[in-house]
Amino acid sequence: MADVTHSVPGVYVDLEDLIALENRDRRVSFLPRQPVHSLLSGRFASRMRGRGLNFEEIRDYRAGDDVRSIDWKVTARLRKPHVRVFNEERDRQTILIVDQRLSMFFGSRLAMKSVAGAQAAAIGAWRVLSVGDRVGAIVFNDRDLVEVAPRRSRATVLQILSAIVAQNQALGVGRDIVSAPDRLNAALAHAERRALHDAVVVIVSDFDGADDATRKLVGAMSQHNDVVAALVHDPLQSDLPPSASMTVTDGELQIRLEVGRDSVRKRILQATEERLRSVFAWTPELGIPVLPLSAAEDIATQLRHLLGGPPQRHGRGSGHSRTEASLG
Repeated sequence: MADVTHSVPGVYVDLEDLIALENRDRRVSFLPRQPVHSLLSGRFASRMRGRGLNFEEIRDYRAGDDVRSIDWKVTARLRKPHVRVFNEERDRQTILIVDQRLSMFFGSRLAMKSVAGAQAAAIGAWRVLSVGDRVGAIVFNDRDLVEVAPRRSRATVLQILSAIVAQNQALGVGRDIVSAPDRLNAALAHAERRALHDAVVVIVSDFDGADDATRKLVGAMSQHNDVVAALVHDPLQSDLPPSASMTVTDGELQIRLEVGRDSVRKRILQATEERLRSVFAWTPELGIPVLPLSAAEDIATQLRHLLGGPPQRHGRGSGHSRTEASLG
């Protein structure tokens, strides 16, 4: 039964799915040098530290050298212009924080939020490796946290993807999983101890359970690192149907939610709006880019539009398959 369930498109991912994303749009990048249409360009680009510079040598000034690189102390001592030469630092690390909690096990159209998050993390991991940087991850759910140390190797990316798949396929209704909103802050605190300085930290989550402590943890990391929040959301959570009830399923079990009752609808919508508003507020308050990712649309396409080149035009109904509304 589990094998059949795990084969349902959009409900679960497998390792082959995430490996196949290696060759999806290579213009996607979380690094500082962004295309003009990227969400990280312009006002956000100044927040991204970029690669550092390692000092290499002091040599004679040559025609065409930038006068700003002149070392005036050496020039005065030797009575001849000298410049300081730097090489671009190439040992930058990216840490992916990937949420696979029960709150992510929800999807109304194309995929579960957990699947969308897994795909976004996989694309990010492959892109980091493709530019020669180290990539690591902290993958967490309602019970466990798995850390993969940053390394520059394909084996490391596969290790990250395997950890994501294992937690993704453990999700489901009737599996004795208890939702743990506080696990988000536990994962962020763990990441803060690992990302000491000059790392790119990408948080892929629906940020269920985000509170003032979350903001403080994210803000603390952003003081010495470049933090990007990928906010995974499903549109149905902000626009509940007016019907008296809604059937939700994980492909194996079904339950009904009485979302038509005013009290239930108001409580769900208010909680969703407050969570989204608080996370998006990190941009003006902390200078942290927040990337909105819809589980109802293709993740690679969204990342290309947000971080790559100019958006490409697509006709209406461009192949977004629909599944039953699903909840874990």
